[in-house]
Amino acid sequence: MDEIEQQPAATRARRMNTRTQRRPYDTVKRGIDVCLSVFGLIITAPLQAVVAVVVLVVHGGPVLFRQPRPGRGGKVFDILKFRTMLHPDADHITDGQRLTRLGRFLRASSLDELPSLWNVACGEMSLVGPRPLRVEYLARYTPEQSRRHEALPGITGLAQVRGRNDLDWDDKFRLDVEYVDTRCLRLDLLILLQTVQTVLGRQGISKGGFDTMPTFTGERDAGNGDS
Repeated sequence: MDEIEQQPAATRARRMNTRTQRRPYDTVKRGIDVCLSVFGLIITAPLQAVVAVVVLVVHGGPVLFRQPRPGRGGKVFDILKFRTMLHPDADHITDGQRLTRLGRFLRASSLDELPSLWNVACGEMSLVGPRPLRVEYLARYTPEQSRRHEALPGITGLAQVRGRNDLDWDDKFRLDVEYVDTRCLRLDLLILLQTVQTVLGRQGISKGGFDTMPTFTGERDAGNGDS
């Protein structure tokens, strides 16, 4: 039997109603994403060129970090960021040791995210949505947590302006699903404005004792808090 058919009638009705309501919103949002991401790529081109040179000098090549991430419906794409760590083969050191001073600055200022505007322009991501996490997390989500993939992943999102990496995993996923259920252009604009405040205030850059957050290992760790 189809997976949709196995869902409770109330759940199917709610999700079908949500999809119907989102069609005009999704169309308008996609237009905004294209315009702003292309404009962002053009306006930040000189800055990205400078960052690329600095990353090349400090970290060596390649300049860009590419990693498979699940997008809408779990479809996998390669996210693009500036590298913030040394090469994984560098003396077999840990991720925390690989994260350089430059890398910490790029993460704190979100400059490492600028190449992700290309993912937005290509339709793999949106400016606003649940953050795309690791592919291996897909099998660890509860059915409710997996609903975060009903929307395009975003460069920023509701969880990022409500605590960022300072949140526990269960709170992050709860906010991701809340965004999926309540997303609208007004909320997206509010999140974008609050993102500027969060980045300038250097809020929630890391979880206490970790460089970003602990690895999500499954439902039993949902309260223990990678983006």
